[in-house]
Amino acid sequence: MVEGRRVSTLRIQSILYRNEPQSIQRAVRSVNAAMDAAVAAGVFESCELAYGDCSPEPLFDNMALEALERESGPRVRLHYRHFGANLGSARGHNTLFEGCVATYVLIMNPDVVLAANALVELSIPFNDDKVGLVEARQLPIEHPKAYDPVTGETGWATTACALIPVDDFVSIGGFDSQTFFLYCDDVDFSWRLRLAGKKVIYRPTAAVFHDKRLAQSGAWQPSAAEQYYSAEAALMLAYKWSREDLARQLVRAFNASALPYLQKAAQEFLRREAAQVLPQPLDGDHRIGEFVGDGYAQHRFGL
Repeated sequence: MVEGRRVSTLRIQSILYRNEPQSIQRAVRSVNAAMDAAVAAGVFESCELAYGDCSPEPLFDNMALEALERESGPRVRLHYRHFGANLGSARGHNTLFEGCVATYVLIMNPDVVLAANALVELSIPFNDDKVGLVEARQLPIEHPKAYDPVTGETGWATTACALIPVDDFVSIGGFDSQTFFLYCDDVDFSWRLRLAGKKVIYRPTAAVFHDKRLAQSGAWQPSAAEQYYSAEAALMLAYKWSREDLARQLVRAFNASALPYLQKAAQEFLRREAAQVLPQPLDGDHRIGEFVGDGYAQHRFGL
């Protein structure tokens, strides 16, 4: 038995969109190995691995699903659902979560590969009942946001791979799918957990491989969707977390930009404003939400 309280059942869920089937198979094999270690350590008893597919056509037919199920170990039950529409990350996870009866849910990108001890390490901080979210360390590109080197506390957690008590997920209503489509839903989720009195923890000993690449220059290579939806989300996050001043500043800058995706994001904000569907502002005294340059936390490397 590892140090830490026993957690009985686990759901791991990922949202698919035109992913390579080989990356899914690799992820499933890593879940099997991590579950073997977690069961041996007395952490989890069983796991449901759930995939929600937002692709235009199902990534897996019956034959491919049967092959994927054969990749699953005896402790991992596979569940696959094709949504028939692109729901995005926030709504996709909320929809896939419906009816979840597990004790904990691991939100994970479909191209993430778990280290064998990742589930065990992610479970340990839940010794503290105040912990509501534990984030894994992504390799080869680790997020540079600051965290307390002793307690692991951090401002927010990326849900590329993060473990959450199901009760806490339910208590704050899951992800805000009305406001966020792809990006910043995890920042907002983390901040709402903290607003409810929960801690967000970064666990560097829980390592995962996340298949992200840089250009030869070392620069990030965002897709067109990443560019647009991250810009849209930046506006919505600032407004929701009582930084209307920042949201207005960004709208002006985006409208003045020569980049079409920034102009489009500004127009979407103004459209929602006119339709009176902007989110209700939270954290009016600015205790939780943190806006540092283009980021949402201090960076530990002084960026």
